[in-house]
Amino acid sequence: MIWHHEERIDTLAQARREMCGSGGRIPDAHFYERKLAEVWRRAGNSPAYAGIGGYSPAAFAALPVTAREELKARPADFLAVAPNAALRYYETTGSTGAPTPTPRLAEDVIWNTVSVAEAWREVLDRPDERVLNLLPSDVVPVGDLVAQACDYLDVAHTRAYPFTTGILDWDRLADLWCNVAPTTVFVAPGVALQWTRLAKQRRMLDKLSDSVRRLMLLGEVNTPALRARLGRWWGATALDGSYGSTETGTLATACTAGNQHLLPTAAYFELMTGQGLVPAGAGACAGTDSGTGELVVTPLNAYARPLLRLNTGDVVTLTTGCPCGRRTPLVRVHGRSSDTTQVRGVALAPGQVEEIVYAATTATGYLIEVDATGTWARLLLEREVDGYRSGEPAMVQALQNVFERSLGLAWDQVAFVNTLPVNTKSGAAQKSWKRSNVRVLESA
Repeated sequence: MIWHHEERIDTLAQARREMCGSGGRIPDAHFYERKLAEVWRRAGNSPAYAGIGGYSPAAFAALPVTAREELKARPADFLAVAPNAALRYYETTGSTGAPTPTPRLAEDVIWNTVSVAEAWREVLDRPDERVLNLLPSDVVPVGDLVAQACDYLDVAHTRAYPFTTGILDWDRLADLWCNVAPTTVFVAPGVALQWTRLAKQRRMLDKLSDSVRRLMLLGEVNTPALRARLGRWWGATALDGSYGSTETGTLATACTAGNQHLLPTAAYFELMTGQGLVPAGAGACAGTDSGTGELVVTPLNAYARPLLRLNTGDVVTLTTGCPCGRRTPLVRVHGRSSDTTQVRGVALAPGQVEEIVYAATTATGYLIEVDATGTWARLLLEREVDGYRSGEPAMVQALQNVFERSLGLAWDQVAFVNTLPVNTKSGAAQKSWKRSNVRVLESA
């Protein structure tokens, strides 16, 4: 436990008051003015923001956006403390470049834990809740976050990351699963795909799924079609557990209606749109209009590495009107704009592929093969363990029709295979989201 010191208990109490006091609403302008002034002051202690002067709304509006590439190119310049002076040291996985050092002070950990746990409270609300945490805990913070949130909420939990060599493998996970009988499972979508295939092959899925009420998917972006598929397999509700990054902390969490909401008490959000940079509280967040653009964030409770107006590179759509009753913005994450692949003249985003693949077929994975010029492309689909080959030609034709109708793309070939490389679906810390699902072939 990290809140055993008196000053940390005070921080915990302050975070709880702030997060619980929002009432599921967007905070007012006075809240943001106070919080932005505080993070602005802390940011001034880092080389990247040294000399920015005093805070004012005008100064903030005039501050250039920080590109994610800039942060990754010189991460030490954005630190307000030395890496070895922090309470905890993390790094990004390096899936899209060199790993980025991300130290965190006790304040970082406490504020992020409380904001996420309070948002998850309504989801993990039963007294018999038992959480199985299948997320990595080494180097990256996501496994720690789930454990800390469960501690905070007094929810029984255990960690069992299936790629912990020498400690845990699939066989031991099966035994542990039966002992724990989890009601909620936190897992990356790719890991969930692997585990489901294995459970089906061993004819254990019915037994393993018996206790499961909920799958909380996080660690990588997924699509509604994949969530629906996993939910059907496990006889459970599959939710987007949270969205965020090692750099920013958690930015959105799941609600009981199956949507994700931004955490406006944890970060100030803006959208980079075709019309320029606009506050996320205008239009998309405050009214009934939707907004799509790259999400720009200023984490309000960052201490070791305060960031101002960081462009995450993630393309999102913001809407309002969730049946759960929260009035905070709904967010759908489409992935990074840099993840698109040119296929026969079509800019193809991973989310577009997955939504079609998992809705139109029974495939448990996919691999895009393109030639170096992008003029020839094949889509390989992983055959479901208990699928029937007789239905595959019809699925292939249906899939081709959807791609042509919705995206104007005709694949040169679509074929089912028995298995695909593990790195196409290992997920989270083991891969870059969906980049390992694209293979460029050498020209003949």
